[in-house]
Amino acid sequence: MIRGILSLIMAFWLAFSSFSSTAVALTDEQKLVSQAWRIVNRTYLDDTFNHQNWAQVRQKALSTPLKDSSSAYEAIQNMLKTLDDPFTRFLDPEQYRSLQVNTSGELTGVGLQIALDSKTGELQVVAPIAGSPAEKAGIQPRDRITEIEGTPTKNLTLDQAASLMRGRIGTTVSLTIERDGASTQSVLIVRDRITLNPVIAKLEKEKENNIGYIRLTQFNANAPIELARAINELENKGADSYVLDLRNNPGGLLQAGIEVARLWLDSNVVVYTVNRQGIQGSFESFGPALTQDPLVILVNQGTASASEILAGALQDNHRATLVGERTFGKGLIQSLFELSDGSGLAVTIAKYETPSHRDINKLGINPDKIITSEPIKLEEVATSSDTQYQAALKILAENREQLGVRS
Repeated sequence: MIRGILSLIMAFWLAFSSFSSTAVALTDEQKLVSQAWRIVNRTYLDDTFNHQNWAQVRQKALSTPLKDSSSAYEAIQNMLKTLDDPFTRFLDPEQYRSLQVNTSGELTGVGLQIALDSKTGELQVVAPIAGSPAEKAGIQPRDRITEIEGTPTKNLTLDQAASLMRGRIGTTVSLTIERDGASTQSVLIVRDRITLNPVIAKLEKEKENNIGYIRLTQFNANAPIELARAINELENKGADSYVLDLRNNPGGLLQAGIEVARLWLDSNVVVYTVNRQGIQGSFESFGPALTQDPLVILVNQGTASASEILAGALQDNHRATLVGERTFGKGLIQSLFELSDGSGLAVTIAKYETPSHRDINKLGINPDKIITSEPIKLEEVATSSDTQYQAALKILAENREQLGVRS
C-alpha cells in the first residue's frame, strides 16, 4: 500500500515537473521582453511606473504572439510607452551601436540634437551642433520637426527620427519645420561629416582687460581635458577674466559635466542626484580650481542637460554670473543597458538637483541677467553683433572684482 502511494506521488510529481518546465519555458523573443522588463523594474526612476501595475504590463506583453525579433521589439516599445517618458526608450541593435559610438569621434548627418516634448509628444530641436549643416541651414532650438523626408514624426521614436536624418555625406534630407511666430517651412539640408570638437577658445583684448573666450559645444569624453588645456593656455597668455559660452550646448556625458565644473570650483558641491528611493548622492569638487578669475556664462534655450548641471553648479556656488535666456530644462539622467541580442535600452534612472537643491526638469535655469537675442550667424558669435556676448563683456568691465567671489 505504502509503495503504491509512493509510486502515485512520484508519478504525480514527475507529471507536475514536466508540466511546470513546459509552462515556464520561454522563447527567445519572450526572454528578450522579460529581460527588458526586469531592467526597467530594477532601475527606473519612478517606482510607480507611471501609476500602473508593472507586472501586469509584462504579463500583457508576453501574452501577445511574438513570432520574431521585430514583434519582440514592438512589444518592448509598447511596454515603455506606458511609462510616458520620452527619454526611456528601446534601441534596436543598429541604433544601440550608433549611440555607443565614441562621442569624441565623427558622425555623418545633419548635426541636430533632438528630444520629444513631454507634453505634446512633438519632435523638438534641443540645439544644432556648432558648425553643422543644420546650424548653417538656420535650424534653431525649440523648432518642431513635423516631417522628415515626407514622413510624419508624430509616431516616431527619437532614434527612428535620428536614423532618418543620418546618411551618406553629400546626400540631402528634407525637414518640415514649425516655429513659434513663423510659418511652416521645408528645409533641404545636405548631410556632411559632423566634427565633434567640443572646445573653441581665444583671447580677446577689451580695453585693459584680457578676456578668455571659451565655447563648449558638447560634453563628450574629451571635454574636460580639452577645456583644462584651453584654460591653461589662456592663463599663460594673460587672461584675467572669462566668458564660457554654453549656448546651444545640448549636454552629453554626466561625468564630463561634473569634471568640467571641478575645473572652475574649489571645494564645493557640483550636483546632487536622487534615485527612485529618494536617496540623494552628491558629486563634489575638491580643488583647487584652475583659475579664480571672474567668469560669465552664456546660456539660452538650447543649453540643456549636462550644460545645466555646470551652469547650475557655478551659479549656486556664486562662481559665475549667468547671462542670456532660460535654459532648456532637462534634469533627468539616463543609463544604457545592452540586451541579449545586441539591442538596448536607454532608461531614466535618476534626476539631478543643483547645489541649492533646485529641480530644473521642465523648468530650466533662469540667468542672473536676462538678455534675449535674435538668431545670429555662426561667424557672428562672440562679435559686436552678439548682444549676449556684449552684455557679458559689459558685466566683466563693470564688476570684475565681485564676480566669482564666494559667499
